[in-house]
Amino acid sequence: MKPMKLPREQRERITENIRAYFETERGEEIGALAADNLLEFFLQELGPHIYNGALGDCRTMVQQRMQGLEEDLYALEWRKR
Repeated sequence: MKPMKLPREQRERITENIRAYFETERGEEIGALAADNLLEFFLQELGPHIYNGALGDCRTMVQQRMQGLEEDLYALEWRKR
């Protein structure tokens, strides 16, 4: 699987949020490069799990919709009385 890429603006916003988190929650200042490296680490470590979880959710939703569609098709069948 290819590494996850984020649009530049989104990556910058997340990096700033990481820096703000360290400042607020830990009382530490980290630079933009350190925050970007941390973001990259989390994308590599968590990205595949989140992606696969989302695919599983989509798979479940499609199966439910297909079941509903199948039920609708059966309801449209003409039945001999």
